[in-house]
Amino acid sequence: MTKRKRAAVIKAEASMATLAALPEGSTTSEEQEHIGDEFAPEEEEEGSDEFDPEPATATKTTKGKGKRASQKSDKPAPKKKKQKPAIDRKTFIKTMNKDGTMITREPQVNSTHLPLPWKGRIGYACLNTYLRSATPPIFCSRTCRIDTILKQGTPAAGKSYIESLGLANARDLSKMIRWNERYNIRFLRISSEMFPFASHPVYGYPLTFAGPALREAGALAMQYGHRLTTHPGQFTQIASPKRNVVEASVRDLEYHAELLGLLGLEGQADRDAVMILHMGGVFGDKDATLARFRTNYATLSPAVKARLVLENDDVNYTVHDLLPLCQDLSIPLVLDWHHHNIRHSPNLREGSLDLLPTLPAIAATWTNKGITQKQHYSEPRPEALTDRDMRKHSKRVYGLPPCAEDMDLMIEAKDKEQAVFELYRKFGIGPGGGVVAEVVPHVRGDEDGVEEGEVARGGSEGRVYWPEGCEHWLSPVKRGRAKKGVKDEDGDEDAAYAEGGEKPPPPKKRAARRPKVERPEPEGDGEEAEAPPPPKKKSAPRKPKPANPPPEAAPEATKPRPKRQKPPPPPTTTATEATTKKKRPTKKAPAPAPAPAPAVDADAEESDLSSPPLVSDDENEEVPSVPQQEVFLQVDREAAAAGAVVVEGARRSGRVRRAVMR
Repeated sequence: MTKRKRAAVIKAEASMATLAALPEGSTTSEEQEHIGDEFAPEEEEEGSDEFDPEPATATKTTKGKGKRASQKSDKPAPKKKKQKPAIDRKTFIKTMNKDGTMITREPQVNSTHLPLPWKGRIGYACLNTYLRSATPPIFCSRTCRIDTILKQGTPAAGKSYIESLGLANARDLSKMIRWNERYNIRFLRISSEMFPFASHPVYGYPLTFAGPALREAGALAMQYGHRLTTHPGQFTQIASPKRNVVEASVRDLEYHAELLGLLGLEGQADRDAVMILHMGGVFGDKDATLARFRTNYATLSPAVKARLVLENDDVNYTVHDLLPLCQDLSIPLVLDWHHHNIRHSPNLREGSLDLLPTLPAIAATWTNKGITQKQHYSEPRPEALTDRDMRKHSKRVYGLPPCAEDMDLMIEAKDKEQAVFELYRKFGIGPGGGVVAEVVPHVRGDEDGVEEGEVARGGSEGRVYWPEGCEHWLSPVKRGRAKKGVKDEDGDEDAAYAEGGEKPPPPKKRAARRPKVERPEPEGDGEEAEAPPPPKKKSAPRKPKPANPPPEAAPEATKPRPKRQKPPPPPTTTATEATTKKKRPTKKAPAPAPAPAPAVDADAEESDLSSPPLVSDDENEEVPSVPQQEVFLQVDREAAAAGAVVVEGARRSGRVRRAVMR
């Protein structure tokens, strides 16, 4: 049995042991029967209904030969188990915690009421996916880092840079409102990052420079009947026990109040421009935190109090935790249906049905202050089971909560305006039965039928809807290499590209080749290029003179010195061969012997020894020339006459030959 199958058996046995330790009633009999079956290994042989969870033999790899040598195991073979039908591995993971405890979640109990026909406003938050991918992009959340502000050189330059970002965001707000009006979307949440670091204690700044652009957007919202709101971030907590956090939260609320005030809204549009806030953390004591909120809320400015509303969250505070506080302080309560399903009172079941009796009290917190009620709706991802996983919003929503038909509903989904279009198409909301034309993949019709001053409107046909998972349709196709076997409309296989413009994988890297050595061609007359001179060799050391030369050798020293023999010239080779090929020494033919020469003196001996030596068959052994051999013989005779012993080294040359006197 392979290692993978053994590991599967071990996992299956561990999961069975875990299930055996669970209390009764936590799983059904069918779940207990099949949980862990996905770890069962495949059958060993065809037609076999059983498998051996432990191998009878263990294999060992023979080093160097690539063969497996079997080695018998001493363990007895356990009982065989029957293989059970496998189930999905995801189902096993979703029903089991890391500590082995079972995850149990009761099904939601929802109301069957649908608020149709729809009479309210449905909106999205902050970003428009179609406009964000336009050229140039249109969005209201351009931001930067403080380091970028400091790199501008001077405080004036940094302030000018950050104000340019905020001004571009404010101008794009008007474009988004015009786009929303064309496609029947009359509810928008403004991004809190419209003016970066506006509430910073050091780098903060007033928003008066963007007044004209904001007033233009506010005028369009009033003309079309749109609602604009904001939602400060999760770090804005006025109930925090830390004083510096409270001060930063108050500055942030003042910034949002100034932003909404500069829109120049009037009447009901101005009252409906609210700021949604979460209570935040518990800080060890929920009652003490609620008491701090009451105290700090009393210190807020009237502009902030007029726009501040509270929302139930998915971590700490339920609807029933905040409702008494909102009733006492006259603060509207925003009901988030998705948060309620994650965090609700213990006496309520998950779902919308048990919350229906509380809806009138929640609506009263709005009407008492003369503000149009709004709610939030989103759905968890399909694979979510735990509270942590359910907090992540799905890309789109496919249902409506049991709210009033004239409710202002904010859809919180990843696909933003496309989630609103999904509801329009499903429930027939809006003109034309909610039908919004689909985008032609990778082709934008923004230049077709665009009025002066308008951009990215979707063309005359209004093609702005893209199906779920097809956001890449908004971008131009990326041309890549043609796939083999794929033909275009004309039948040309080479011109066909894969849909979506996916780039083909890069070609495999080839091994680096050795650079080619260019061999120079011989000249026109047939003569080869001159070879470089051979490397110079070190001259041979002088041969030591014999001690106390005999008197007979003195008259022979007066004999004439023989002429120096020149070595034969080396064979001519090209320059390339001399540099690329390694020259291997070879034995040269000895030069022709000169006429018999008389005995030479010491100076003659030095002259002969300095001539270039010839090389023998052994490349490390040098062969003396003929004149040198004559000198060696003469020295031997003189040494023998003097009674000395001649000792020869391993090589017969003048460099190792020595004469030792007795």
